[in-house]
Amino acid sequence: MFAQPFAHGRSLLHRLDPRVRLGTAAVSAVCLALVQTRPAALYGLTLGAGLLLLSRPPWGTALRRLLAVNLFLLFLCLLTPFSLSGDAVWQWGPLAVTRQGLALAFVLWAKSNALVLCFLALVATMPVSTAGYALQKLRCPAKIVFLLLFAGRYIHDIADEWRTLLAAARLRGFRARTSFHTYRTLASLLGILLLRGLDRARRVHEAMLLRGFQQRFFCVTPFRAHARDALFSAFMGAALIVLCWLEFR
Repeated sequence: MFAQPFAHGRSLLHRLDPRVRLGTAAVSAVCLALVQTRPAALYGLTLGAGLLLLSRPPWGTALRRLLAVNLFLLFLCLLTPFSLSGDAVWQWGPLAVTRQGLALAFVLWAKSNALVLCFLALVATMPVSTAGYALQKLRCPAKIVFLLLFAGRYIHDIADEWRTLLAAARLRGFRARTSFHTYRTLASLLGILLLRGLDRARRVHEAMLLRGFQQRFFCVTPFRAHARDALFSAFMGAALIVLCWLEFR
C-alpha cells in the first residue's frame, strides 16, 4: 500500500466511525461546492481549517499538499478577474480587472481550499481499505468500492513500473524535449504501461478466483457507532445549517 501519512493518528477524528466521516464529508462537499457568496465561502474555509486542526495531521505534508492545490488555483484566480464584466477597478488597454471578477476569484479560492481541508481532515485520516469497507457499508455500488480498493493496493506498482520504463528509456539516450520524437516515445511508454497493467489485472483476477472470490470483500473489523459519532454528526449538521443560512440569507 502506498504511503498514507494522514491515516494513522490518535486525534478525535481518527476515532470516529469511518461511515460518519465519509457521510459528513460527502454532505459538506455538496454544500461547499454550491457556495457562491463571500461570507459563506469564508465560513466554509474556517470550518475546514478547524477540522484539519482537530485531525492533528503531519503539518509538513499537509502544507505541501495545500501548496500544490493553491499553485493550481493561482492561474485560475489570476485569470478570473479579467473574465467577468462589471465595475472596473484597474484597466490597462482592453484588459480590465472587475470588482465582480475579484469577488468570484475569492469565492473560488476559499471554497476550493475549504473542500481540500475537509477532505484531508475527514477522508485522508483513514486508510484506503477502511474507506472502501465504509463505502460498502453505506451501500455504495460494488464496482466503485472495487476500483477504490484496487487503486489503493496497486497504484504504487504501476508507479514503480512507470519509473522503470523511464529509466530504461534514459539509459538508451532518451531525453524529454518539445519534439515529435519525445511525444511518440512517451506515447509508446504509456501504451506499454497500459498493457502491463492489463496483464497484471488478469493475473490478479485469476488468483482471486482460485481463492474463492465471490465479488464481495469482507471486513474483519466491524464498525460501531458511539456517542461521539452522534455528537460530531450533530455538530457538523449545525455547522452546515449555518453555512446554508449565510449563503441564502
